[in-house]
Amino acid sequence: MFKKILASVGIGAAKVDTVLQTEHLHPGQKFHAEIIIKGGDVEQDISGLELALMTRVKVESDDGDYFTNHIIEKWRVGEKLTLQPGEEKRIPFEARLHSETPITEFIAGYNQTHVWIQTGLNIDLAIDASDRDPLHIYPNEAVKACMQAMDRLGFRLMKADVEKGYLRAPSFHSTSGCYQELEYRPQSGGMFGIQEVELSFVPEAHKTHVLIELDRAFRSDGYIDLTIEHDHVNLSQICDQLERLIH
Repeated sequence: MFKKILASVGIGAAKVDTVLQTEHLHPGQKFHAEIIIKGGDVEQDISGLELALMTRVKVESDDGDYFTNHIIEKWRVGEKLTLQPGEEKRIPFEARLHSETPITEFIAGYNQTHVWIQTGLNIDLAIDASDRDPLHIYPNEAVKACMQAMDRLGFRLMKADVEKGYLRAPSFHSTSGCYQELEYRPQSGGMFGIQEVELSFVPEAHKTHVLIELDRAFRSDGYIDLTIEHDHVNLSQICDQLERLIH
């Protein structure tokens, strides 16, 4: 009985560990994992197993900005089971990352982007056991070309973060409940009065939408957008497009 009481507060309870085939992924990519559940000191009933794709988002409020965890997508795995003391179960799992998963792998002055897989066991009468696995998310070719074009146009990536909310434009809208902002500034003074450019991306299966926020001196912020077809990614053309839109 004493062991059951300890297990109910997490001491000697069952543990979960998700082993990813790779932590290096792209938005929208399928990933494979093995979920390993290890029994504790006593028999425990597992009423559910959930995996969640998580990120850290900035929330703007009247009391100031703050950061909180945000679920981009969630998956439920397996059925109810009883785990004997010391027993080990291995469950294969595969899923696809949300196409709007924020990018973590780039060079920025200040990168506040974090993405991970959180695995949790729902254990009857006990604290949930959980496991957290960081992910390295790389840009698709369209996003990569946009970032290279901004560099060619004389802009430097200063900051990246993820904000809570949705993006909306006449031809597209986001669905994940959060969006990433890449904040660029001109390296040699404000060109055409531009002080800052923020890029946000909404990738789909065959194209990526780009929402561009322009901060110009002596003028209010403005928004423009463009769409890049994945089978027509051309760096020179994207450079020309961005230069026309920004200037």
